[in-house]
Amino acid sequence: MMGDHGTADAATDGGPVSHIPVLLAEVLDALRPKAGETIVDGTFGAGGYTRAILGRGADVVAIDRDPNAFANAERMAAVFEGRMRAVHGRFGDMADLLPPLADEGVDGVVLDIGVSSMQIDEAERGFSFSKDGPLDMRMGASGPTAADVVNRMKAGDLARIFNFLGEERHAGRIARAIETRRAERPFARTLDLAQLVGKVVGRAPQDRIDPATRVFQALRIFVNDELGELARALAGAERILKPEGRLVVVSFHSLEDRIVKRFFRDRSEAPSTSRHLPDAPARPLTFEARNRAVAARDEETAGNPRARSAKLRSGKRTAVPPRGEAEALDFADLPLVADLPAAGA
Repeated sequence: MMGDHGTADAATDGGPVSHIPVLLAEVLDALRPKAGETIVDGTFGAGGYTRAILGRGADVVAIDRDPNAFANAERMAAVFEGRMRAVHGRFGDMADLLPPLADEGVDGVVLDIGVSSMQIDEAERGFSFSKDGPLDMRMGASGPTAADVVNRMKAGDLARIFNFLGEERHAGRIARAIETRRAERPFARTLDLAQLVGKVVGRAPQDRIDPATRVFQALRIFVNDELGELARALAGAERILKPEGRLVVVSFHSLEDRIVKRFFRDRSEAPSTSRHLPDAPARPLTFEARNRAVAARDEETAGNPRARSAKLRSGKRTAVPPRGEAEALDFADLPLVADLPAAGA
């Protein structure tokens, strides 16, 4: 579940050189940016999508809550002065972050969901279980850390997080082991937690992934409210897109893709009817979407293994007004996450 906005040419634009944007050709094909248009890159990262969009002649508004990514965005905006603007904030708040554009409408929104490869590569950010660092995992610079979660949250709630957000089948055992160990010494470092998970789960020779993978994924998603952020971003894009505006979303995890799929189905398909039931009330169809996922080609996954789990879905905005706030997030269906205590509880 990791986005990767980098580009091999990004050094001249203030970004790293070692990151490759996932599904770039497919994103550009669905987004169709051109001169005179304004595109919102809601997840700037290392700027790979933004640079490619600028290369097609469109203007870009780039959003990122990560302080390092935002600094890179500001440097790139200085290079493309007048054609790019950097905005520091959560992409789920795009409609509120961009009030003038929300009133005028934008021509496209692109989202690359999850943690970026440059965040994974920075040990001090605490995302990686292969490099020792503080148990942080925050994409922004504020709020509770992953250490706060594992040291304070009840074992039952930890198990639910690991189970639902990480699809970890040993969630209960891991949560109870964490509860026992933290009574002696709280968790503060990534390798400390990873080693405990490894002892609990074990690793067979044929296992392809590290036993800590799912636990770290679940903690990261929870700490950053990634699923809620995605749901709010989809509803926000609906609000700011012009008629004929394109929404393109690249996701890396089944839970993310499920939310995107439900959104496009909810916004582009009439409710099913049955002769045995009363007709469902008509709802405005705010998007046209095939709602069929596009995966990375073999050539791309061979050169960039992080693309293997990527899925792209896209839709085109209709002229129908956006859903009202009361029903904007009905598609998300995230009761378990909503019912959990806050990360710092």
